[in-house]
Amino acid sequence: MRLCRHLTTFNSQVRRAFPDDSLRAIEAAIKASELAHVGEIRFVVEAALDIAPLWRGQTARERAIEVFSQLRVWDTEYNNGVLVYLLLAERDVEIIADRGISAKVSQEQWQAICREMEAAFGQSKYAAGVISGIQSISRHLTNTFPARDAGRNELPNRPIML
Repeated sequence: MRLCRHLTTFNSQVRRAFPDDSLRAIEAAIKASELAHVGEIRFVVEAALDIAPLWRGQTARERAIEVFSQLRVWDTEYNNGVLVYLLLAERDVEIIADRGISAKVSQEQWQAICREMEAAFGQSKYAAGVISGIQSISRHLTNTFPARDAGRNELPNRPIML
C-alpha cells in the first residue's frame, strides 16, 4: 500500500496543495517568526520518495534527516536551525531540530506540533497547517533563543518543493 501511495503521488499534487500564494504566505510566516528569535526555520515538502529508498524502507524521518543535512540547516551560529519536512504521499510531518534547540525542546513537543499539522492536512488545510506549525515552533524558539540580532537571516525563508 505504501509503495502504491508513493508511485501515485506527483509533483502536480504538491503544486495543488501549495499554490504560489500559499508558498508566499508560508515564507512570510517564517520571516515574521524569525523576527522574534534567532532560530532559523526551513519548510520542505516532497511529493514522494524515490523508488530505491522506498524499496529499502526509508522512513519520512530518515528522509527528513537527509534533507536537513543536504540543506545545511545545521549550519547556524547558535546551532538552532529547524527543518519542517512534509512527505505528501504519507501526509507525514517531521521536525528535525539542530542540537542547540534539541537540548531545550523535547521530541514530544515537536511531535505534538507535527500531529497538529497532520490533522490540518487531513482536512486539506495545507497552508494553514504549515503556518500554525511555524507559529508553534516560533513560540519554542522565542522562549529559548530570543531575538538578539534584528534582521539577521542565516538561511533562506522560501519553502522548498523537492
